[in-house]
Amino acid sequence: MSLLLILLTLTATLSPLLTFGTLWQVKEWRIDRLRAHFRSEGLFLQTFGFLKPLILLLALPVLLHRWVPHDTWTIGVLSLLTMLTVIRLAANRQPRPVWTMKAIALMGGAVIFVLLAALLVLVLPPEYVPALAVIPLLAPLALLLSWSLFLPVDILLKRRIMRSALALRNRNDHLIVIGITGSVGKTTTKELLLHLLRDQGAASTPAYVNSEIGVARWIIQTLSGASVPKILIVEMGAYRSGEIRRLCQISRPLIGIITFIGSQHMALFGSQEKLLAAKAELFDTLPPEGAGIVNGDSPFAPELRKHAHCRTVTVGTGGPADLEAFDIEETATGLRFRTGNTMITTPLHGTHNVTNILLAMAAAEVLGIKRPEIARRLPSFRPPEHTFSVRAIGSVTLLDDTHNASQASFKASIGWSKSQPAEEKVLLTSGLIELGEDEDRVHSQLGVEAAGVFDRVIFAHARHARSFARGYGKPVEILSKKTQPVSPRSLFICVGRIPEETVRRLLPKS
Repeated sequence: MSLLLILLTLTATLSPLLTFGTLWQVKEWRIDRLRAHFRSEGLFLQTFGFLKPLILLLALPVLLHRWVPHDTWTIGVLSLLTMLTVIRLAANRQPRPVWTMKAIALMGGAVIFVLLAALLVLVLPPEYVPALAVIPLLAPLALLLSWSLFLPVDILLKRRIMRSALALRNRNDHLIVIGITGSVGKTTTKELLLHLLRDQGAASTPAYVNSEIGVARWIIQTLSGASVPKILIVEMGAYRSGEIRRLCQISRPLIGIITFIGSQHMALFGSQEKLLAAKAELFDTLPPEGAGIVNGDSPFAPELRKHAHCRTVTVGTGGPADLEAFDIEETATGLRFRTGNTMITTPLHGTHNVTNILLAMAAAEVLGIKRPEIARRLPSFRPPEHTFSVRAIGSVTLLDDTHNASQASFKASIGWSKSQPAEEKVLLTSGLIELGEDEDRVHSQLGVEAAGVFDRVIFAHARHARSFARGYGKPVEILSKKTQPVSPRSLFICVGRIPEETVRRLLPKS
């Protein structure tokens, strides 16, 4: 009987543990990002949903009284929770973390804590057996305890990896490293630059790799091979002051690009000034022979240039800049504009991407690539998946911006949608996170801009839907199993972290 109770407790705890672990992994196992997310989104419903707590709530009166034997009733409740877990797994609806070594260690530690809790209950008097049914609600606590236990080892491993990356970088002193940071546009600019410099022996950080430990591991892997690239393009993300500086210490960039500074991750930095200073750490570390490239359309450009102790290059679309775009046009196949006497065409959509193209062009020119050659290469660029990519799926035109979302990219999606012909326009979004105190105001403002553009607005979560609906002027839909697919010949705009299977589910049935 005891073995059965332990097994049922472990399996009943599996679903919330996997859900919480998946979410925390997306937040890079950082306690500050997790805290900011749950301050905004809430912990309980995201981890447990409605059904499991409801079952426990209904079972509570029986569990607390001796109407039936404690063992029998506890087995019944745990069996029901286990069955729900099995159904979610079988239907492929259960979120799962990517099974890295760290994820395995943390999740394994959490399972051990759950097992110890179950054993502790079983050594108590029989009337305490119903407490086993509450253990699944402690899944987040078990993972937090596991993370705390693993933290000193994690810190030591991180320092060792960072030292190894720095040693390899110093051994390859001839390398040209280009660092790219900003609140939005990093990935697109990185991919554009890689496309322009591929023939020059360039390599770039893979998708979703922009943290200290991720970049350090990539440097070790890239510089340990028989063939070492001549140019490294490093995407640099940051959620706290000092993180970009540490990335620069191990990569030693010669060229720095700051794409755009908005309000993304404001909840973590605390103020616009601190966010600006954190991004400017890239320019702080550039050598005198280097170059800092900055978006001149940003009101922060003059302040950022003060941080560079080397020459700076400005790009822009709305005023004097070293590299400026004119006659910008959105066509059916992408963007077209003129810079100087050169016409530029690219399959990228969204006029906000003109600045990203200019930033990549400026870096390529710093490295000696001539503008006509840049113009020749750009038409063959293929936009990264899920980053403001436009494609036709049957009769539906899909704008997929689900890699990441910011206030600027959200506005760009609305602006692009306004100019497109379609029988119906539908917005599917998860909303924006980590905006701090501005989140309600920002979502309400986005609702104002979306009013009159979209026939339907579907929110993945109810939290930000209320603020958006106030600006939108009418109710929005909350995603559920009953949500109807978009109509044929629709324009379908997907913004924010939305699973690909959710997008596919809302496409018309062929």
